[in-house]
Amino acid sequence: MPDTRRRVCLQWAAAACLGPAVPTLAQAGTQAEEPLADAVRTALSASIANSAPPQPRFSRIEERLAYLRWLGAMSDKLKPRKAERQTRIEFLETLWYESKRASLQPELVLGLVQVESGFRKYAISSAGARGYMQVMPFWARLIGDGSVARLFHMQTNLRFGCVILRHYLEREQGDLFMALGRYNGSRGRSEYPDAVLGARRQWMTA
Repeated sequence: MPDTRRRVCLQWAAAACLGPAVPTLAQAGTQAEEPLADAVRTALSASIANSAPPQPRFSRIEERLAYLRWLGAMSDKLKPRKAERQTRIEFLETLWYESKRASLQPELVLGLVQVESGFRKYAISSAGARGYMQVMPFWARLIGDGSVARLFHMQTNLRFGCVILRHYLEREQGDLFMALGRYNGSRGRSEYPDAVLGARRQWMTA
């Protein structure tokens, strides 16, 4: 076998074993607009409204140390996608805060962001979903102040996405598989939940 052909075959085999260096993006989120009961709309709006900067508080030093270890480990993993350290740390601090605020696992939200936008702040899908968590513009009208442009703001986008996923989890009575499908607009199909849960495993710490 010629050297060039041999080298190409070896490279192809290595790629097949290791998987793609850059994850393939799934179909971006296309949450369906549905009527919301007044009480639900009010609760979701209240959850979105307070945009205070993320300031984690810990009752025990062990909790703070665990958080700092998590932040360091996630920063190392995220570095290939966000090279600038300060930007990377601010993103992780905000994602952790908004995940915990919505009672979601931060690693799950990292997996969802990876699948939805590939960690691109200004990503826009063909359906018009925006930002890191690919939030559909109708949510800005339903539970926000109507400003679609604000969905590109990091904390705003992460807060909307986490609140919406929590809402879908409650609608699905805690069924994560179905809630993820609803978030993506593919409820009942396995491709999207499998992709997010697979991505989540990449962010889990030992």
